[in-house]
Amino acid sequence: MLYASEHPLIRHKVAELRDVATRHRLFRDLVREISTLLAYEATRDLPLVSRTVRTPLMATTADEIAVTVGLVPVLRAGLGMVEPLLDLIPRAEVWHLGLYRNEETLQPVEYYNRLSDRPTPTGQEAGLWFVLDPMLATGGSAVAAVDVLKRHGSPRIKYVGLIAAPEGIAALEAAHPDVDVHVAAVDSHLNEHGYIVPGLGDAGDRQFGT
Repeated sequence: MLYASEHPLIRHKVAELRDVATRHRLFRDLVREISTLLAYEATRDLPLVSRTVRTPLMATTADEIAVTVGLVPVLRAGLGMVEPLLDLIPRAEVWHLGLYRNEETLQPVEYYNRLSDRPTPTGQEAGLWFVLDPMLATGGSAVAAVDVLKRHGSPRIKYVGLIAAPEGIAALEAAHPDVDVHVAAVDSHLNEHGYIVPGLGDAGDRQFGT
């Protein structure tokens, strides 16, 4: 299911993110802030378990996250989205997946895979894995990332990004209808080069000054 935020704070920050005059430092800050706000919504259905804690006054029952949370940034642009989610979920695992888009075929090419060597748990403890990638353009990289995670045994996956094109959303939903998609904005279309319009340019270049 698609969740495209209409929150005023996110819409305001997306406007700054798009602006060609926004410099690299501010761009990185905006990626972080928007990712935090998106993560708040994307983690709304995390399962909880009760445990006993002791306050300064007495013992009481409180809730904590019941499952493993995995963060899978798609290198390199997804790296800027990791820290805000770790701030919210310090115990989350961080895996890395390197994909780039062949500029001629527009197809994803996997060049790095650093997923957990441990078997993925099943059942109640299976957890939730987040694919983090700012731009959902053709959908090729997102589909490939989810393919890799499912082959690895990850049973529940969500995609979190900043800007999406309708073509990318359709491709991801067609390949993986069970994956929820959380984005800050849905743009008009892809141009003839496969770039999102109006978009914000290359998210990796704008974050890292390249």
